[in-house]
Amino acid sequence: MAKITMRTPLVEMDGDEMTRILWAKIKEILIAPYVELNTEYYDLGLAHRDETEDEVTVQSALAAKKYGVAVKCATITPNLQRMSEYNLHRMWKSPNGTIRRILDGTVFRAPILCKGIRSYVPGWTKPIVLARHAYGDVYSAVDYAASAGETAYLVTEKEGKEVSRTPIHSFAGGGVLQGMHNTDESIRSFAHSCFRYALDRKIPMIFATKDTIAKTYDGRFKQIFAEVYGEYEARFCEAGIDYLYTLIDDAVARVMRSEGGMLWACKNYDGDVMSDMVATAYGSLGMMTSVLVSPDGKYEYEAAHGTVTRHYYKHLKGEETSTNSVATIFAWTGALKKRGELDGNSELVSFAEKLERATVATIEEGEMTGDLIPLFSREGIEPKKCNSEAFLYAIAKRL
Repeated sequence: MAKITMRTPLVEMDGDEMTRILWAKIKEILIAPYVELNTEYYDLGLAHRDETEDEVTVQSALAAKKYGVAVKCATITPNLQRMSEYNLHRMWKSPNGTIRRILDGTVFRAPILCKGIRSYVPGWTKPIVLARHAYGDVYSAVDYAASAGETAYLVTEKEGKEVSRTPIHSFAGGGVLQGMHNTDESIRSFAHSCFRYALDRKIPMIFATKDTIAKTYDGRFKQIFAEVYGEYEARFCEAGIDYLYTLIDDAVARVMRSEGGMLWACKNYDGDVMSDMVATAYGSLGMMTSVLVSPDGKYEYEAAHGTVTRHYYKHLKGEETSTNSVATIFAWTGALKKRGELDGNSELVSFAEKLERATVATIEEGEMTGDLIPLFSREGIEPKKCNSEAFLYAIAKRL
């Protein structure tokens, strides 16, 4: 049959380790036989980021702004161990942080639900969508290692003249400090994105910070969300949904006791941590979608998990792996679907939806990767463990 054509390219951001291996296999087995892929390719593998002094990451984000839709493979954010392992010139910042800083916007993460996969939290019978602010905070922070006798200040200048100098700490011994920021504009965009999403999905919304401790920093988030909610309150009432602001620790307690079925908005770091918790509770980090939506309508789809390092080392030794590729598949389908919607390409949209249904059906009918076996229970179906490649072929059979 003739392949589906694409008028506008997707921005394709390749990644690292086991997810890079699966990335190529997903294209080969599930997409290329049916779609004439049109992508602008960027290699965000750690070695290439180091070769380009991370310029490739910046260029990929700018391409996403240009074309409007990107799909990203999981990537390594290097630490001291990785710096030595890859012989890096510098300990480069998180590529996700760089891309999110350029695109701004909000990351929405939602579980991929399958019949037979039970949640670790039995009360969660409906999906929890987690909205993560994607700008600033620790991901754009400046770190400093202080020596004994040094005093740290928070200093601001305007037009070259010092405006304020606030003491942070006088170090009797060595220590560390960190300076981070956010902007009113980005917080306001985050608030609008969350309220719009909750209205579109007709689900209640919680937003949480720790404004009792970070009275100015988190207090600004609370204040701006309250102001923006004023523009949506009537529509929330009309839709029969509510908005709650609370402290992050109270939000965790409320969410754990809930049945799900809500949008949980979090600051950047909180969202990073809580999205992994929510994904794992629903079954697996490999079973969660993630999309960055910018204020001007740009989209970047990715898996919510890391590069699956342990499986990659097994793969290098020639050992069999059983790596869950569902989130990476859904990154591709999300991007293809959005590209099709924006271009008026109904064939591409239909293909992406069918690939999602085939992926879910494969698991529901008992073929899955090893991480899902202990979670699967469905009457009359004995789950079968597939290796990484066999799982993709099982999906292809249904597709």
